[in-house]
Amino acid sequence: MLSLGKRADLLRVIAHPVRIRILEELVKGVKCVSDFEDFLEIRQPNISQHLTLLRHFGIVDYYMDGRLRCYFLVNSLIPDLLELLSKDYGESLPRPACCAVTKKGVYPGERKR
Repeated sequence: MLSLGKRADLLRVIAHPVRIRILEELVKGVKCVSDFEDFLEIRQPNISQHLTLLRHFGIVDYYMDGRLRCYFLVNSLIPDLLELLSKDYGESLPRPACCAVTKKGVYPGERKR
């Protein structure tokens, strides 16, 4: 199990729209940098910077195919995390009626039921 600090680092690293899109594509399979250029609409050096950061944190790795670097996922948490982030939960959790400890107090907002 990852330490609290490592879990926070992992979330910090993936918390960027471009990196999330990269990871979503890598869940589907191996991709080369040129594949990312086609749908991200950013330049190759920028894509490479994102991939380097993901590789540094052990989220992705690559192999060489001639001159191409082909990237793939190595962190097994990522597919589950991306699936969780894409779920539509719809409603908020219910608000408390009062303090669970003292059984006093009233929630100041409107109760939705």
